[in-house]
Amino acid sequence: MDVDDVAPGAVLDDGRSVRQVLRALRVFDAELPGFDPGAAPDEPVALFLDWLQRAVAGGVREPHAMTLCTVDGSGRPSGRVLICKDVTVDGGWLFASSASSRKGRELAAHPEAALGFHWPEQGRQVQVRGTATSCGPRRSAEDFLARPEASRIEGLVARQSQVLEDPADLPVALEAAQDRILADPGAVAPAWTLYALAAREVEFWQADRERRHVRLQYLRAGDRWTRRRLWP
Repeated sequence: MDVDDVAPGAVLDDGRSVRQVLRALRVFDAELPGFDPGAAPDEPVALFLDWLQRAVAGGVREPHAMTLCTVDGSGRPSGRVLICKDVTVDGGWLFASSASSRKGRELAAHPEAALGFHWPEQGRQVQVRGTATSCGPRRSAEDFLARPEASRIEGLVARQSQVLEDPADLPVALEAAQDRILADPGAVAPAWTLYALAAREVEFWQADRERRHVRLQYLRAGDRWTRRRLWP
C-alpha cells in the first residue's frame, strides 16, 4: 500500500483528531531510576529479580503482568497479557494457560515465544525471548489448584478462545463448573498447562527523559550468558 493510500486519521467526539490527542500525551513524566549496565550482574535472572523487587516496592501496578507473544502456522502474531507465575534460577519464566486455547495451540505448533514486562512508573521494560515447554502434569495440576476459586471455575469450563454463540450459555457453564468444584475440590482442568519459557535472550530497557535510553541485552550460549549494550 502506498503512503498516499492510508485512510484519514480518526476523529473523537469532541472534534479532536486521535493523532492530536496522542501527541499531546506526556511520556516519562516522572523521576526515573538510573541504570548502570557496567554494574549489572553476569546473568539476567538476578537483574530481573532486582528490577521486579523495585517495581513492587515502588508501587507499580500489577508488576507481574506480562505480554505473551506467539505466532500461528501462517506466521501471524498474537499477543495477550497474562501473569508471570515464577522465575527459575536457570532462566525460565513460568506462566499458565489451557493447552486448548489459541496460545496453547500456537505454542504446540511453534514453541518460540516472547514475553514483555512494562513498568511505566519507572520507565522500564524487559523483553524475554526463548522456547516454551510444558512443566508436566503434576506441576500444571498444582498450579491449577493454587488458583482462586473463580479462576478454577473458569478453567473447568474449558472453552477458552472458542466462539460464544449465545451469551446465555456462559452462566450455565460457570454454574456447572462451580457445582463440580463443590463436589470435587481437587478437580483439575485436563488441558491446564504450566509452561516454562527458557530464555535465550533477555533485554533490559531503562528510559531516560532526555531520550538517552539505556538498553542491555543478555544472550545465552549453552550455560553461559554474554552481555552487550544496544543503541537506544
